[in-house]
Amino acid sequence: MQLRPYQERSLTELYEWLRKNKGNVVVSLPTGSGKSVVIAELCRRALQEYPNTRILMLTKTKELIEQNAQKIRTLWRNAPMGIYSASVGKKQLGEPITVGGPQSIVNKVDRLGHIDLLICDECHDISHKDEGSYRKIINQLLKVNPSMRVIGYTASPFRLGHGLITDKPAIFDDIIEPVSIEEMIYKGYLSPLKSKMTTFQIDAKNVKKRGGEYIESDLQKAVDTHDNNLKMVREVLIRSEGRKSLMFFCTGINHAYHIRDLLLAHNVSAISVTGEMSKTDREKAISDFRSGKIKAVTTVNCLSTGFDHAEIDLIVLARPTMSCGVYLQQVGRGMRIAPDKKDCLVLDFAGVVAQHGPITAVQPPKKNGEGNGDAPVRVCDECHEICHASVKVCPACGHAFPPPKEKEYKLHTDDIMCIEGKDLQVKSWIWRKHTSKTSGKEMLAVSYYGALSDKPVREYFAITHDGYARQRALQSLADIAQSSKVADGALNVDTIDEMALNLNSATPPSIVQYKKEGKFEKVLRRYWA
Repeated sequence: MQLRPYQERSLTELYEWLRKNKGNVVVSLPTGSGKSVVIAELCRRALQEYPNTRILMLTKTKELIEQNAQKIRTLWRNAPMGIYSASVGKKQLGEPITVGGPQSIVNKVDRLGHIDLLICDECHDISHKDEGSYRKIINQLLKVNPSMRVIGYTASPFRLGHGLITDKPAIFDDIIEPVSIEEMIYKGYLSPLKSKMTTFQIDAKNVKKRGGEYIESDLQKAVDTHDNNLKMVREVLIRSEGRKSLMFFCTGINHAYHIRDLLLAHNVSAISVTGEMSKTDREKAISDFRSGKIKAVTTVNCLSTGFDHAEIDLIVLARPTMSCGVYLQQVGRGMRIAPDKKDCLVLDFAGVVAQHGPITAVQPPKKNGEGNGDAPVRVCDECHEICHASVKVCPACGHAFPPPKEKEYKLHTDDIMCIEGKDLQVKSWIWRKHTSKTSGKEMLAVSYYGALSDKPVREYFAITHDGYARQRALQSLADIAQSSKVADGALNVDTIDEMALNLNSATPPSIVQYKKEGKFEKVLRRYWA
């Protein structure tokens, strides 16, 4: 199996990180990018290059355990692999590669012996606290081999109430992001999402929260009423014309059944898939949905991860959530490509998109009870200085910020993606060093110039920052260097001034696509002729 370029890039960047750093790392790949293929190839290469390597691959769901094991077999027919999972019905230990679930493995760790590489799919499930099955397994394995590495894979590298998956206390030290959603859509690997403002909106303002999320029982009482459900179903029927495969995310099991019953009453073939179903009934329901025998499926959480059905072209968000990770996982079900599928429509009755923002710019959740995390910021429209969100006047140029506006739900066709923008026909570019007057940190900056009547578009690269921000900046610069035919080694220099000098001699893009955010521009894409 030939890896896609970004899949190969993810392995290259992972090897480079492991070579240069100690500790554990997360590889963040968007939903639909083929994480199971990447994991399978990582296992194959590790064992073929170092035959004595012993690997444990963990993930929570039965579907992902089977999917990851199947991909390993596809890439490597005679792979020395065993599966240990009660849900799968196999208990095989002793092979160099063990694929399993944490609940099944946690009491059998002593039988695993020496493990060199622990791979965790959907690693956002690992608690940042020293508790739970994952952490117990990791602690016991480290006693046997203190040099064991943990590599996590996820599409959402954050946890509700904690922040980024690398925020301490945590087992992960850094995040690698080899590819963006924008790149995958542009190159045809993912289907775009479309969002529409719904006429009916769920009111969850008075629902109490616990641990940063809505209390499930209270949320169900507020949302799961006949009147609410009927309004949602009727609007879905109007907006779903031409759509072939519908998925509803509900607040609870009873809510899923109630939505299903209303769909059936309106002559739409529908079924519910919930955690209380038997294994046989659940597999039959999923099979009927995938085959097209059933048009709509209603669920709660059990199909938000590890479930692939590329034909899904309409997703209904009927469940408010404070978790941006849940949001990403749910809408990600509609991003896989399929024949004759142009896009997936997201009908957001719960205000989730307006709350968390476009999926290309989701912000990680804040830590509970802490005020020492990353401060909320605002960017000055006049000088682009990054300031604390609480200031009323920019400390760099004196520009007065407008008063905050009340949040309104305004969704239009492409807001959920935030990938459409204006085009600037680029005549030239200028690279320079930019120093923040507030933080004192240096950045690499570029100004794209068009016609005399065009305002320049500016872009900043946080290459001296830490972790995630730096990784994204370096990846963008690597892409620019490749496309602009910059000389080899032009970016491997000692100072930002030297880097800017080298880039100034390279070929600028023909077109820059950007999106206005006030007077500030966010570069979305660059095109070279």
